[in-house]
Amino acid sequence: MANVDERMMLRALELAERGLGRVEPNPVCGAVIARGELIVGEGFHRFFGGPHAEINALNNAGEQARGATLYVTLEPCCHHGKTPPCTDAIIAAGIRRVVVAMQDPFEKVAGAGLVQLRKAGLTVDVGQCEALAMTLNAPYVKLNLRGLPWFIAKWAMTLDGKIATVTGDSRWISCEQSRQFVHQLRDRADAVVVGVATAIKDDPRLTCRLPGGRSPVRIILDSTARLPLTSKLVKGADEVPLWVVCGPSAPPERVEALTKAHCRMIAVRESPRGVDLAVLAEQLGRERITNVLVEGGGRTLASFFEARLIDRVMVFVAPTLVGGEHAPSPLSGPGVTSLSKAWGVSRLTVRRMGDDVLIEGDVATPQTD
Repeated sequence: MANVDERMMLRALELAERGLGRVEPNPVCGAVIARGELIVGEGFHRFFGGPHAEINALNNAGEQARGATLYVTLEPCCHHGKTPPCTDAIIAAGIRRVVVAMQDPFEKVAGAGLVQLRKAGLTVDVGQCEALAMTLNAPYVKLNLRGLPWFIAKWAMTLDGKIATVTGDSRWISCEQSRQFVHQLRDRADAVVVGVATAIKDDPRLTCRLPGGRSPVRIILDSTARLPLTSKLVKGADEVPLWVVCGPSAPPERVEALTKAHCRMIAVRESPRGVDLAVLAEQLGRERITNVLVEGGGRTLASFFEARLIDRVMVFVAPTLVGGEHAPSPLSGPGVTSLSKAWGVSRLTVRRMGDDVLIEGDVATPQTD
């Protein structure tokens, strides 16, 4: 039975991934209904406000759900939100056993769904593939427990650790396949962040250019509101949301001009390194922004690390060497004073991405001095 349970839950997790970038700030969730080793129904949470994974799976299974086992990656909800409680539907469908990967941290659920199912006489087992489920829904868990988004630092660099040449040339360090994958990341993100220096130098759009893709909110860190009105970012602000984060010292006329150009201006107190990122993170959390992709440049990336906000890194390493003592690296600023204070990266994965190598991992915050 254990092997069957694992296999079914792995399928449910595979289904859950299809909701990434479409259901936030809700969790991604997948569900499989099986009679022994035979799958009779499956589903996943497709979009925010839509039916949950359990409901889609029950609809798919029909009468075959009676007496079957439901495998679900997250504890079924037991409250009225945008949809009715999933627990009521599960009980009414005659499900005999429910296997749950992880408990829901949301305060209106938080174990109450499991209690309700057990009170109705269903067998409930919790913890199958829990680590995988926790990893998949780590942004949702962080948002609910800490009120902060999940921040991913992404950059492309040469084999000798440079993000541009000494003259600032950076197009293109990464290969075409890597750049296409970045559009997939943007499709799944709620927001993408760059500093104003990068916005001015590269004049990017920061949109997702995949067919049918979804562009994230573009956030520019710009303490003095100097983003040019002629930039591609501003010109596209009426189509894709553009948030400009400025400080109290920003000239009022610049703030007004950007506002008239359809930019949303967010005033945040300033720190020695620019806008206060801790304050910005709290505001993004209040607005239920779940996944934030931090794309650079070096000063912006370093500032997020120094603010202890980065949860994960995604580094594209290209098989080129450019050298240069003053060529920029991914993390500028003062850095740490000793290796014992360095940011650790755990649960590393390495894979080929065309000619490049993509290295991913979770960031451990270093000790303070």
